[in-house]
Amino acid sequence: MEPTNKKIYVMGHRNPDTDSICAAISYAYLKTAASEMECVACRAGEINRETEFALNHFGVPAPRLVTDVSPQVEDIDIRVEEPIDEETSLKDAWSILRDRVIDTLVITAKVRALSGATTITDTATANMGNFDRATLAQARTSYKNLVATLDGTLVVGDENGRVETGRLHANAGTPESMEGLVKPGDIVLLSNRYESQFCAIELGASILVICMNAQVPQTILRLAEERNVAIIRTPYDTYEASRLISQAAPVRHYMTTQNLLTFSVNTPVENARKIMAQVRHRYFPILDSEGKYCGVISRRNLLNLHPKQLILVDHNERTQAVEGYDRADILEIIDHHRLGSLETTGPVFFRNMPVGCTCTIIFQMFLENMVEIPREIAGVMLSAILSDTLMFRSPTCTPQDEQAATALATIAGVDMEEYAQQMFEAGGDLEGKSPEEVFLQDFKIFTSGENRFGVGQGSYMTQKNREAAQDLLRSYLPIAMQKQNVPLLFYMFTSVRDTTTYLMMAGAGAREVVEEAFGQVEWKGDLAILPGVVSRKKQLIPAILKVFEQT
Repeated sequence: MEPTNKKIYVMGHRNPDTDSICAAISYAYLKTAASEMECVACRAGEINRETEFALNHFGVPAPRLVTDVSPQVEDIDIRVEEPIDEETSLKDAWSILRDRVIDTLVITAKVRALSGATTITDTATANMGNFDRATLAQARTSYKNLVATLDGTLVVGDENGRVETGRLHANAGTPESMEGLVKPGDIVLLSNRYESQFCAIELGASILVICMNAQVPQTILRLAEERNVAIIRTPYDTYEASRLISQAAPVRHYMTTQNLLTFSVNTPVENARKIMAQVRHRYFPILDSEGKYCGVISRRNLLNLHPKQLILVDHNERTQAVEGYDRADILEIIDHHRLGSLETTGPVFFRNMPVGCTCTIIFQMFLENMVEIPREIAGVMLSAILSDTLMFRSPTCTPQDEQAATALATIAGVDMEEYAQQMFEAGGDLEGKSPEEVFLQDFKIFTSGENRFGVGQGSYMTQKNREAAQDLLRSYLPIAMQKQNVPLLFYMFTSVRDTTTYLMMAGAGAREVVEEAFGQVEWKGDLAILPGVVSRKKQLIPAILKVFEQT
């Protein structure tokens, strides 16, 4: 079958900020509206409170969380092999295996819940090696299966009945020989002899199988009804019927249920490949995200891999990209940062503009494609621009950002100044947040040659919230440095009102780097006070990179 995953994932960087999330949402909407592509907004990390406020304000659900885009089982050609029901007879299972030219059948209960599997070897062994006369009762074989297997007709009895007890007797013989043989509840195969039919009922048989389509006298029929005895007529003789009847047992009685190897559509292909190399099974059942059976795969299917397709927004650095990006097909990149270290296997559509926000670029693309912007999409795009430009206070802000924000505010029906203040205050609220959650709200890793460092940023409307964040993260930065595997770490506590950043750092030589980058720096304890510095992209990162280049 075609791979189950045909969507294009639109996603921003790890530890996403408001622009990263809102750009993914708005660009996925635009691409879907302007083309036949099915694009889905995703996120590579948890959303922060500022973003959460924006999404809730405009009634937009958070994008789906996708932390790894490495190939999964859903990205290969899954063979749609219809399952068989647990009650399917052994005879029918054998016929299906033969007709489909497959050596494994998947068995499901209702709503495609996986029950087990049977192979052609299992079925042949059951057919050839079953000499147990009590099998039909042990398997609680349905009367329907008996009738179908014997190509028969149920003359007396309930078609929904089941064999509950008893053993099977073929060619039971004369009434005299039956008396010491047939027990209550047994199944008896008989010919047209009236006295034998009568005797079997008298001895308590639960089912009479009348061979050669012999007629059953009305007296016997009435007696069978009175005694609750089922009667089945079959065109086969007693020898043929005795060979066939055990094949009426449901396949669930023989199926493999223990140590059944299955994969989910979300199983990484590499994991599946390792497991499949260790066992001799040929086909493996696949379960969908709800745990329901959806097909099978074999080792050969692993050759037909369809990597996930990605559109990246608000970044082009490999250190910021979602895990597994290098094993996916990157189709487009929409960004407003410096050219980074990300590489692609082929040419891609790459739109990079020196504006303050990715959503400003996407706004222009809406206009270019003449796609109407719904209120909720306008709202989240506006939120991103206000966030990334610090309500137009950032040096990264351009006239295009302000023009886009003004137009989007009209569509969204909000007062920019009032809405921005509410959004920033919501983002600065730290109640119930752990140091790690606050740190990861907006954190990125950068590289320059052999130098690797991390920079986080939080923007605060009030001094109270900013100082609370500083106190929360002060002892956590050395821990974060180890977790993120960076030798230097910087965190910007940015005051939106004062357009000033209070810079905290960790790592050997971090203080010297800051002094080299910004010259005469005012220090307040462990904080470097940087008036007018509010942009990580345009002010802090270039200054640090220049220090590394000189040394």
